[in-house]
Amino acid sequence: MDFALLLVIATFATGLIWLFDALVFKRSRRIAASRGNTVAESVVVEYSRSFFPILLIVLVLRSFLFEPFRIPSGSMMPTLLDGDFIFVNKFAYGLRLPVVNSKIVEIGEPQRGDVVVFRLPSDPSINYIKRVVGLPGDTIVYEASSKRLTINGEPVPVEMLGRVDDEPGVDRARELLGAREHEIYHTRGVISRGGTYRVPDGHYFVMGDNRDNSQDSRFRGVEFIPENNLVGRAMRVWMSWQGFAEGGPRWGRIGTSIE
Repeated sequence: MDFALLLVIATFATGLIWLFDALVFKRSRRIAASRGNTVAESVVVEYSRSFFPILLIVLVLRSFLFEPFRIPSGSMMPTLLDGDFIFVNKFAYGLRLPVVNSKIVEIGEPQRGDVVVFRLPSDPSINYIKRVVGLPGDTIVYEASSKRLTINGEPVPVEMLGRVDDEPGVDRARELLGAREHEIYHTRGVISRGGTYRVPDGHYFVMGDNRDNSQDSRFRGVEFIPENNLVGRAMRVWMSWQGFAEGGPRWGRIGTSIE
């Protein structure tokens, strides 16, 4: 079951129990105490009174402000690494009600180059993270052989930076996508999927920064991302863990802003 749904149910249940006790049973206990009788508070009521404020705070923070996510793969290298833990700004693209995801307040829209978390169109229970390349109405061309990206007939500026020392066969490049300057990876000898893509209204075209190792809008199951599937904009790395065998925490990545 969706964690957001569980959180809503738990918050509602504990709050209802606490309220019902305050309106009904608490008065009965006071009357009994005035007559010299002691009526113990129910364990369920005690736990509900203790947990309701905590659950409510978590629900508000997670639903409307910030939510933590873990990066499970290398598809966004070098921007994000497998094992990075990030904060996602939930209100960047508008406030939505939890579970039903209905937008109640318009705040902003994704910009080209934003790193976004979204629910996978083919399986909304799965969250993906990619970079926004195409906005509604854009025509995106990705030439797989040359690894060049064109948006509305304009080639995206790319500066080659050389080979990646700890990634054999991988070249590093700096790309200017909208107002976002960021690094991307190209794998030599690998030709990933290319093509021409016309972004429908209300949808977005996304790609991973690890261009030859990313399941993104070029592939079936991802394709164009509906605006309603957006979760929020990735903001900052708050922890990075590579396992004890590889050295544990990546201390230098903690606090890194996501560009």
